[in-house]
Amino acid sequence: MNIITATSINKSFHLNKTQTNQVLHNIFIDIEKGKITALMGASGVGKSTLLYILGTLENADTGEVILEINENKFQYSKCNDKEISKIRNQHIGFVFQFHHLLPEFTAFENILIPGLIMGKNKNELEKRAIELMEKFSLLKIKNQKPSELSGGEQQRTAIARALINEPEIVFADEPTGNLDSKNADNVIQLIKQINLEMKTTFLIATHSEQIATASDKIVRMKDGRIE
Repeated sequence: MNIITATSINKSFHLNKTQTNQVLHNIFIDIEKGKITALMGASGVGKSTLLYILGTLENADTGEVILEINENKFQYSKCNDKEISKIRNQHIGFVFQFHHLLPEFTAFENILIPGLIMGKNKNELEKRAIELMEKFSLLKIKNQKPSELSGGEQQRTAIARALINEPEIVFADEPTGNLDSKNADNVIQLIKQINLEMKTTFLIATHSEQIATASDKIVRMKDGRIE
């Protein structure tokens, strides 16, 4: 069963008033529910752009994306901005190469933020945040700010933040790209553990053969197309 079905996705960016660069060419892709899918390819092939379109952060120029959650189908092109924001907050998590933690907040507070934005009960959120921090070996840095954390701790905190609202799918853009091999391996094992225990779907844009090996499916891109 697919959680995402995308058809005929095209995307261009304007370089100037007269020139455009077409980044994605007629993309068809299905993301299977409960699986880890690696989106592989060299830099500049359109991996991140496709990831952002599937994750509601960018709009395609043409084509369609359908997200299917619990027999409910969300067709992106037919949703307004408010509906897209609701889908993003309720069903989708994001992890980026650079963690994007807010520097003025502690690790614990950063993890809570998506749930607070969604209006969830604070006591329940804090309980879940503690559970995630315990699972990810982060309790010892609970009250530290991002600048006080190692790269691995920052990325594990970012993953915990992505999971606080219990999303059905997590989009990860080069989640190990900024880490040494030991921390990269820790993050990969963590993703596998989350996938196994929580049945969370992952779509990971990456260069990493480690992630490819750990994935259930590999989709390769070249020149803005699926190979």
